[in-house]
Amino acid sequence: MGPEDRPARPLYTPAERRRRDATPWTLVQGVLAPLQFAVFLVSLVLVLRTLATGESPLAAEISVVVKTLALYAIMITGSIWEKAVFDRWLFAPAFFWEDVVSMLVLALHTAYLAALATGALGERALLMLALTAYATYVVNAGQFVLKLRAARLQGTGTGAPRLAEALS
Repeated sequence: MGPEDRPARPLYTPAERRRRDATPWTLVQGVLAPLQFAVFLVSLVLVLRTLATGESPLAAEISVVVKTLALYAIMITGSIWEKAVFDRWLFAPAFFWEDVVSMLVLALHTAYLAALATGALGERALLMLALTAYATYVVNAGQFVLKLRAARLQGTGTGAPRLAEALS
């Protein structure tokens, strides 16, 4: 019997699923995730426009700061959600790799804020750093979407909890 023949560990134990469905942080994650994604899309357009035309660099910078603040909000509330569901602030086995990549996303966004505040990078380099942070964010969001799909296939829940687990 090879690894492919073993049943996959369910994303949630029955107790974890009950805690996930009972905590208000599941709904918070379900609201913040698409909000953050919308902020990301607007900011991406502004950053790309500034890189292409040189226009509105302040709008692009502000949009990245707003995106970063949204990221901090979802990371903090996601950690609270993970503690409520898995009794660990971060790196619960079910979301270990998603959390690892989330740390990289957070580090890159924070590096952007530091470079912006100190003037350590020129305008173009700063916006390229933002795009690098955004690329890792897209990878991380993809991880959570795949986790959502796996949870659906395993029949681990319905509605907002599935959205939140995918995007927390």
